[in-house]
Amino acid sequence: MSTTRAATDRAWPCAAGVLAALLLLCVPALAAEEPSSGASERISATVDEVLGVLNDPALDSGGRRQRIESIAYELFDFGTVSRLVVAKHWKRFSPEQQGELVQQFKAYLSHSYGERIDRYNQEQVELVGERPEQRGDVTVFTRVLGGQYEGAEVDYRMREIEGRWRAIDVKVEGVSLVLNYRDQFKSILGRKGPAGLLDALRKKNAAGDVSTG
Repeated sequence: MSTTRAATDRAWPCAAGVLAALLLLCVPALAAEEPSSGASERISATVDEVLGVLNDPALDSGGRRQRIESIAYELFDFGTVSRLVVAKHWKRFSPEQQGELVQQFKAYLSHSYGERIDRYNQEQVELVGERPEQRGDVTVFTRVLGGQYEGAEVDYRMREIEGRWRAIDVKVEGVSLVLNYRDQFKSILGRKGPAGLLDALRKKNAAGDVSTG
């Protein structure tokens, strides 16, 4: 197995985990260069905030997870992420179902990174650059230094929404969170429609299960 493939397998356990999607939120930044846009500055500022949480001796494991989860919710625009994941099926969801999808998907993702917080071991992330994209988006490129994710490339697609830079996708070793879940949810939507996907997410969230099918 190649180094790149191994890193991807660790980052996406069972091809479903979102642990690496929030990986940057669990390690301190080591900037290779000054952030050149508001998107990169947002990533750096978020990492600094998370580092403060990780190094706060007054917080236990549950407290750290809760604080970091709140920070992640501020960074990622889950409304946009959810819409991109279901793609053309978004219009099949009623407004009420769209709202529930966003909430259920947020909960679904949060189950998969809690253990990472307790395994924090002084890894660092290098901010290696950025690239302008369509629609005014910016991709911020990072690389993990040290630990079990050594060398893994984690790239954040950022979009300015209502005056704030928010993450709308993340790629780990080239594997997109949005496309990963789009592929997994596609068959459920095809067979059971929006109600079926929501029911599946409710059940998995209740059970704390991050697998799909």
